[in-house]
Amino acid sequence: MLLPLLPCLALCLLLLPLAVLWRRRPSQDARLSWLVHLQHRVAWGALCWAAAWQRKSLVRSTLHAGQSQQRALRRCLQGAQSPRCPLRGSTDIGVFRNHLPLTKASQLQEEESGVQLLPPASNQYRGEVSLQATLLGLAALKKTCPEVLAPEGTARVTPSSPWPYPLPWPWHALGQLGPAGAKDPRALLLEALRSPGLRALEAGTAVELLDVFLGLEADGEELAEALAAGNPGASLPRRAAELREALEQGPRGLALRLWPKLQVVVTLDAGGQAEAVAALGALWCQGLAFFSPAYAASGGAVGLSLWPEQPHGLYLLPPGGPFIELLPLKEGTREEAAPTVLLAEAQKGKEYELVLTDHTSLTRCRLGDVVQVVGAYNQCPVVRFICRLGQTLSVRGEDTGEDVFSEALGRAVGQWPGARLLDHGCVESSILDSSEGSAPHYEVFVALKGLRNLSEENRDKLDHCLQEASARYKSLRFRGSVGPARVHLVGWGAFRELRAALAACPSAPFPPEMPRVLKHRYLAQYLQRRVVS
Repeated sequence: MLLPLLPCLALCLLLLPLAVLWRRRPSQDARLSWLVHLQHRVAWGALCWAAAWQRKSLVRSTLHAGQSQQRALRRCLQGAQSPRCPLRGSTDIGVFRNHLPLTKASQLQEEESGVQLLPPASNQYRGEVSLQATLLGLAALKKTCPEVLAPEGTARVTPSSPWPYPLPWPWHALGQLGPAGAKDPRALLLEALRSPGLRALEAGTAVELLDVFLGLEADGEELAEALAAGNPGASLPRRAAELREALEQGPRGLALRLWPKLQVVVTLDAGGQAEAVAALGALWCQGLAFFSPAYAASGGAVGLSLWPEQPHGLYLLPPGGPFIELLPLKEGTREEAAPTVLLAEAQKGKEYELVLTDHTSLTRCRLGDVVQVVGAYNQCPVVRFICRLGQTLSVRGEDTGEDVFSEALGRAVGQWPGARLLDHGCVESSILDSSEGSAPHYEVFVALKGLRNLSEENRDKLDHCLQEASARYKSLRFRGSVGPARVHLVGWGAFRELRAALAACPSAPFPPEMPRVLKHRYLAQYLQRRVVS
């Protein structure tokens, strides 16, 4: 898989002198413009060659998905480092399943056992899918939006990148502004603001991009002053005036007012970020396409996004590695229905839980991610993310799933005049000891745009929507076994603090998966401390 990069690296060595010349003098220098374009054309040609090789490899592997998965399993077993590995040398799927029971990768298991579960996919195999996702994603994006990867056409506004495999050497040549590996979000945003001709914005995740635009609104005047002071010439003070004028017109369509040529936003939409994507699309990034290069889970890419022109959220599960199984779920429930199936056996319209096998510890790990098969690419399924099984609320055994709750909350917020949901988190009342003198209930924390206070009438609408969405919840509410959901409005920055606390955990994956149901009091208190209504 890495062989196609060798010629690219050789070309990189040839391009380094050009890159040095480019950095020594301003990019606006007309005498160096031909070097810039030459570097861009050579780098893009190398990546196109590598992407074409990866595409052929993907077609071959998906045409014979069963054989490809057998090879992936063989590599997984050959790399096993466990001293008790009776499967070494065997690729019989039945024997494999009998010897290795399914394991749930839950935080509760780690805390109770004192043992940290290994990631369900090795770095080697995650790297293969990540490389495919980056190369094929770049090629697909170029085909859909030809001008996006023009020189100085792209800016990353977060320290993390949405591209799952780092390709640092051609980034300047392919148009990305800003120094590689920059860690200061403010400096990245200022660099983007200095360039009104951007065609694409990049952010590691949708929630990070949401933080960028919220921060842009909050600190707009400081950023304008920094722009005006950055250059004694006329261009940047004029740009500062444009920023002030764009901010005065409100959030809706702000991105296109700042960058009129902008076409696409590239960002990962990992678990728990649907609300951020919806808010960005409805307000700041209205009128722009969104592209997520990969389906990332448990710290690595497991799915490929090959169709930027289609609605975002469709991913191909490739057969080469990591070794993926699909666990069927009972129709109408989220319970295990039958033994796992391989990729070629997936049925359109059915829901499955993803299962990955780690070659280091030979752990068949249930990720908790539920996907629905919506199509096929040769013999491999194209899936859409549905929900995460671990994100359920259950104070009386009602098991309100993440998708059911999010749908009910979305309908409730739609009835709050002028409100746009930015983020939310839920806590069972026992976690915060808030059931004293009342029936157990849900504590719900929401971040909103366009609404500063919540009336009691608005708060009650969520409980009504939950009863409409779940017959079980409605029955428990009618009997008084469950109390009404309590809704709290938190200030801007509350969820950013919570994500920072989660990211500080040494074993935190990237992209970070935002939990919707908080199981620990110290996490819930990050939100509780920031309640404003």
